[in-house]
Amino acid sequence: MTLAPTGPNHLTQQQLESTLWAAANALRGPVDPGDFKAYVFPVMFFKWISDNWDYERARALRDFGDDLTDELAATLHTFTIPEGCHWADVIGTAEHTGDKLGKVLARVQALNPDSLPGVFGDVQWANQDRLPQSALMALLNTFNAVRLDPDSVSGDMLGSAYEYLLREFAEASGKKAGEFFTPRHVVHLLVKLLEAKEGDEIVDPACGSGGMLVEMVTAVREAGGNPNTLSLQGQEINLTTSAIAKMNLYLHGLEDFRIARGDTFSDPKFRQGDGLKKFDIVIANPPFSLQNWGAGAWASDPFGRSKYGLPPAKNGDFAWIEHMVASMKEDTGRVGVVMPHGILFRGGKEAVIREALIRDDLLEAVIGLPNNLFYSTSIPVAILIFRKRKESARAGKVMFLDASKRFVSGKNQNTMSADDIRAVDTAYKTGSDIDGENGLRLRLVHCDEIEANGWDLNIGRYLKGEAAAEANVEEALIAYKESRERLALAEETLVEKLKAAGYDF
Repeated sequence: MTLAPTGPNHLTQQQLESTLWAAANALRGPVDPGDFKAYVFPVMFFKWISDNWDYERARALRDFGDDLTDELAATLHTFTIPEGCHWADVIGTAEHTGDKLGKVLARVQALNPDSLPGVFGDVQWANQDRLPQSALMALLNTFNAVRLDPDSVSGDMLGSAYEYLLREFAEASGKKAGEFFTPRHVVHLLVKLLEAKEGDEIVDPACGSGGMLVEMVTAVREAGGNPNTLSLQGQEINLTTSAIAKMNLYLHGLEDFRIARGDTFSDPKFRQGDGLKKFDIVIANPPFSLQNWGAGAWASDPFGRSKYGLPPAKNGDFAWIEHMVASMKEDTGRVGVVMPHGILFRGGKEAVIREALIRDDLLEAVIGLPNNLFYSTSIPVAILIFRKRKESARAGKVMFLDASKRFVSGKNQNTMSADDIRAVDTAYKTGSDIDGENGLRLRLVHCDEIEANGWDLNIGRYLKGEAAAEANVEEALIAYKESRERLALAEETLVEKLKAAGYDF
């Protein structure tokens, strides 16, 4: 075997992305577009592993020649691929290829227990009713036409191409995209606000496809720091999505990370002794308003996450916040979380938690974002920043920042430009809108004023100077939109269950 004759980046970014999208299109027809990611990503990752193994083997033969032993060769490979489990072995299987692929992926996972557990997901590759032989071969042949080793594509190209596919799959998945994909401009803003530094320990307790963790690395690198000093950890309940996150980080050139699968509420994976592990940065865009989040066990939570109160049994928004706040380090801990506006003003148990968090002076900022940024919801959302130790000028106060007018209109979703992100970040960090009349409004509000308003955090109450009755109209409209979305989701779930039971629609 010889090294590829071409140099690094032989494929252009456009060629690579076109190939990847062609792989997805090979499944069109027998596979629902919302499920493309479950098939395309594992095959792409297997091709990448196999091509890199070949590349490493050829380089070892070049460097060591006849002195290359099996023992030495094993130390030179990033991943172990046993005999009979290479890409060529699968693509060369003319019949029952899915059965061969499934067995190969299972064996590769088993022989890399520390690095690849669960990375290929749980697709039943041998099930030709779900994935016909012709569709699988079309998928494999698309990837067979390119090489994904370092002589053909760089790590940056692969990472960007993976992001491209994630974005395209999100477009195809519609509202279901919210389960695994946060729009990159929202990720950029949230990461920028939290300002990761060398050596930071970072966790995302609802990590989806891992985009927040990848962006942390990018941010530190662009700031001139060494991203290899970061400790990256994420937890995700969905098996397919957690596998996507692992592949995402590997394809971005990262190796020192941990993605754990499991329910963050009932089984938090990142622990220290009898308690939760503490982090410098806790970041997340968790699923909004979970109804079956495990409220029954929260009162006696062994990790002390119910310190500020018990969230409603049918809405887990504040459970995410309590978990994240409980995961902050004492001195450097900061939390950035995306939440629906309803948590700013809803009453009952949520009002009790809101008051307790503010009294403890943990909430630093409430940043209202533009509407229609997300695939999963059109309701208004906000970023909440919590900080264990505020700087003295902000102690006993909360910053309210309205960025709802900083966006670029889009056909399906709105976006935030680089200028929008910079303006919001600068306003948050300096306490002023340096751009002047550009749609940003902010104010630092003393907690006494918030208490006088019944611990209501509705942004309009503090920035518009409107009467409480007018603010209540805004609250009612938001609550109405939230209720409509929950109803639509419930109806969609019911229809899917009825179809599965044999009812025709």
